[in-house]
Amino acid sequence: MKHNFLLCGFTGWCLEILFTSFSSFRRRELKLMGKTSLWMFPIYGMAAFIKPCYRLIKRFPALIRAAFYSCFIFLGEYISGSILKKHQMCPWDYSNSPTNIKGVIRLDYTPFWMAAGLIFEKLLTRTSKQNSKMP
Repeated sequence: MKHNFLLCGFTGWCLEILFTSFSSFRRRELKLMGKTSLWMFPIYGMAAFIKPCYRLIKRFPALIRAAFYSCFIFLGEYISGSILKKHQMCPWDYSNSPTNIKGVIRLDYTPFWMAAGLIFEKLLTRTSKQNSKMP
């Protein structure tokens, strides 16, 4: 589980940096600066819980699994964002988005979270398949 937590934490950081870099590209900021926060590492690391969930839902189509993962991610984002916001430490603020919930969730990010969930699923199940082949 520790390995999966680290894998998800680092993967989440990288995905966030790529996502925020692309956002700067859309604003024509050619430095393509991506950013994240140290607080995001344990939040992304919690995606390691996708692996045991996957065992229960692996027979469902990818779209259904992705929808489940996005709900799971929204729940984690809401809880962690609310706690961090209470202590003025939340690295994101979605208050200006018309689809925000209490400034800590953006419902229009659903497709991104669906994709992220499937990426985490692929990483987590790939590593378990590799480990089962080891002598």
